Amino acid sequence: MNSASRLAGGIDAFIDLVGRATSWLALIIALVMGANVLLRYGFSLGWIWTQELEWHLLVPLCLIGMSYALRHGEHVRVDVLFANYDPRTKILVDALSALIAMAFSLIVVWLSLAYVAQAWSNNEGSPNPGGIDYRYVVKSLIPVGFVLLFLQSLAQFIHGTLTLRNR
Repeated sequence: MNSASRLAGGIDAFIDLVGRATSWLALIIALVMGANVLLRYGFSLGWIWTQELEWHLLVPLCLIGMSYALRHGEHVRVDVLFANYDPRTKILVDALSALIAMAFSLIVVWLSLAYVAQAWSNNEGSPNPGGIDYRYVVKSLIPVGFVLLFLQSLAQFIHGTLTLRNR
């Protein structure tokens, strides 16, 4: 096993670990949403912070989950076209897609840094009375999520190029 293969395997293992840990947020979001609906329509109760909690939990699930989905091939692709490709073309398309995803990820990380820094410098919180403070922490997940997507795309690219080389 060469160093590139070890790097890709290490990235895969890391994304699996982070993704599995983050996946528990789906259960928590479902419970929070269910409780919000029950309280609002069953008892005419509701708080702004519980509504904000839904998307505070959804943000890490989506931003971290996208790299986990890529890792396991659960991402969106045009399967109508892809299904008809021969194995070599599929690998080439995946490798090219990985390069594009890496470039896109770097752009998002670069552009989000000033946005996140501004949120931190302002100690940005909820604009709503009774909302959740520390919104800057949630916004910090934007570059984190896209760094993870970059890493998983790099691993996908390495796997693809090694597979092509070994054929």
